[in-house]
Amino acid sequence: MAEPRTPTPPSVWRNPVHFLAFGFGSGAMPSAPGTWGTLVGLPFVLLWQQLPPGGYTLVLVLGTLLGIWLCHRTAADLGVHDHGGIVWDEFVGVWIALWLAPAGWGWLLAGFLLFRLFDIWKPWPISWADRRVGGGLGIMLDDILAGFMALLVLLVAEWWLL
Repeated sequence: MAEPRTPTPPSVWRNPVHFLAFGFGSGAMPSAPGTWGTLVGLPFVLLWQQLPPGGYTLVLVLGTLLGIWLCHRTAADLGVHDHGGIVWDEFVGVWIALWLAPAGWGWLLAGFLLFRLFDIWKPWPISWADRRVGGGLGIMLDDILAGFMALLVLLVAEWWLL
């Protein structure tokens, strides 16, 4: 679970690791940094959807591994387990949510909304992971799970509707 909102540290603007972890600064927004981070991560989906499926999968794997390190390093530097401004996890979560979903603005919007719903609501097993797993993996894992839950709903909706 993200820590209560603490001020954005100045290092976000001068440390490239912190800048990435804070989603190019989107996590520095004074309210709803997770939503802002998700919005900033969303346009990347349009790029990833141009890749072959294996390329998109590789982006997810590399983005996740990078995210575990970025989030761990930034949290350790700041001395806060999961600073609310760390939003790289939201980037990867929304990328997962739209990984195998059909292209189109309606699906992008649905993926965004479903991901935010699961990320905020945190049904099991997201809530379990959020409470029990620490470090960079813990910061990333609840959003990874929320992304997969959103993706599952989108795939069921696609099967049902198309």
